[in-house]
Amino acid sequence: MENLKEQILLLVSTPLYLIIIGVEILLSNYRHLKLYTWKGIVTNVTLMLLNGGLDMLLRGVTLFVLDYFYSHHWMSITSVASYWFLLLLGEDFLYYWLHRWDHEIRLFWAVHVTHHSSEQMNFTVGFRSSVFQPLYRFVYFIPLALLGFKPLDILFMYSATQIWGIFVHTELIGKMGWLEYILVTPSHHRVHHASNPKYLDKNMGMFLIIWDQLFGTFQPELSAEEYQPKKYGLTSPLVKTGPSDIIFHEWRAIGDDLSRTDIGWKEKWQYVFGPPGWSHDGSRLTSEQMRAVEDSSTGRLSPLPLHEIRTKEG
Repeated sequence: MENLKEQILLLVSTPLYLIIIGVEILLSNYRHLKLYTWKGIVTNVTLMLLNGGLDMLLRGVTLFVLDYFYSHHWMSITSVASYWFLLLLGEDFLYYWLHRWDHEIRLFWAVHVTHHSSEQMNFTVGFRSSVFQPLYRFVYFIPLALLGFKPLDILFMYSATQIWGIFVHTELIGKMGWLEYILVTPSHHRVHHASNPKYLDKNMGMFLIIWDQLFGTFQPELSAEEYQPKKYGLTSPLVKTGPSDIIFHEWRAIGDDLSRTDIGWKEKWQYVFGPPGWSHDGSRLTSEQMRAVEDSSTGRLSPLPLHEIRTKEG
């Protein structure tokens, strides 16, 4: 019965994906928006297949771990409606922290950076997966098993919210009125994918935007009059954009930093577990430092001391 739920979800979502992607491609061509390239589509599908393959290989491990903790669960929820509502809230809340730490800890950013490497914004970018995330994602959902949620239901809810997470990757849908205060919308997610300093590491939610509002990572999409146009992709664009370069470039950069002989173990720890962009000599900037530089250049009061503000080139 539980496997049937995921099969039905797959049967319903697959044709829906094909329809909305087809419509977006047609509108993009009709309006000359150039939202798609063949290379981008192929790369997105390749990363999706790699992620999905690893996910399936690890499905047994994931279920074994979650089943173990479910067998020791602390409570049971008897109301069906309450069970599914609380599972939605709990799964989305824990995914928020998974996603946030993927952005704030360089080791995990090396995994997640693949998803942000596209310089386009279209529905297929939603499939540009963080290839190695299945290696650790299930750990975040252990609290749900301890609270009495069945492992297959946890995975089903994750898949269901993922569908919404794919649909928000588009430039063709504007702001959605009152839903902007509750759900993650395309407007919110365009901010998340933009590499402009003000937008970095913002709007981490998958389904509900309330977590960003509660924990200080919310940023509304601003008009061209209010702020600069959005630029998608990484703050330092990749020179090579083949799948292996997209997947492994940050790992190579970590290796280069760890091989330095002019720093100690404290600095090396920061190069792995500190925020992306951290550097011992200020030659690179974190997202917070980039915002500080941007604020200082526009005359706003910077949150960092002046001696900590450097240009991107150092």
